[in-house]
Amino acid sequence: MSKRRATATVSKILNFSCVDGPGNRLVIFMQGCNYQCKNCHNPHTIGICNHCGDCVKPCPSHALSLSEGKIHWDAALCTHCDRCLEVCPNQSNPKTQLMGVEDILQLVRKHQLFLSGITVSGGEATLQLPFIVELFSAIKADPTLRHLTCMIDTNGSLSLTGWEKVLPVLDGAMVDLKAWQEETHAWLTSRSHHRVIQTIDMLAKHDKLEEVRLLHIPGITDFEQEIDALAHFLGSLPQRTSVRLNAFQHHGVAGEALQWQTCSQKQIESLANALGQRGIDTLYRKPIG
Repeated sequence: MSKRRATATVSKILNFSCVDGPGNRLVIFMQGCNYQCKNCHNPHTIGICNHCGDCVKPCPSHALSLSEGKIHWDAALCTHCDRCLEVCPNQSNPKTQLMGVEDILQLVRKHQLFLSGITVSGGEATLQLPFIVELFSAIKADPTLRHLTCMIDTNGSLSLTGWEKVLPVLDGAMVDLKAWQEETHAWLTSRSHHRVIQTIDMLAKHDKLEEVRLLHIPGITDFEQEIDALAHFLGSLPQRTSVRLNAFQHHGVAGEALQWQTCSQKQIESLANALGQRGIDTLYRKPIG
């Protein structure tokens, strides 16, 4: 009996990106997330389509149809107006694709001369761990592709047992630390940060922690109030780690987060300086707007 190959529900693929890990990367955005972040800037990647059909009639280009209880998407008709994402009651995306490892490998081979590596993101990519392990294993086993680095962009919620499965074929992970205090993290994401702290520490011990990312939301996240504890944790990691600060903006968010204060250049620099004074070097991008 032949081994069943892993598949993944994919929301979107970027053939080239310079902001999802080092160098120029092909990025696979997986559908589905186990967090309910109030500030999510891609809320349509959280849920899995339940084929309710609510998106069919509002589609102005008639790219969506419902037959035999399933939503069907016609990419040739789609204008990517995103009306379907706006009306979806399930924070989902009817334009997802079920893809196999070979489907992704074909794309990688097509663009490999221009790529530094592959990043799987989301949603939360590690919810589809068997696919990631099989994909990365295939890349590492291919003499023409094994030079490409394989990375995961994650919220850090995967168990240590899960990480052990992917570590042999993983080159690095970018981990989001949403807040320092447990209460703040749980309020912001609906989940505990216990596994996130474990994940960051474990990846650092295995020299697989590419980056820790902190999204600064003035008045919401607690990094400034907890600066000493945060800096001590980051400074005590066994691997010297890149710490990236991101400034909260309203782009892509919905609900109450639209009323939150955005993060200015002065505010992101203030956090960077506070960490720098405690021995933590950071990277940050200038806020848009």
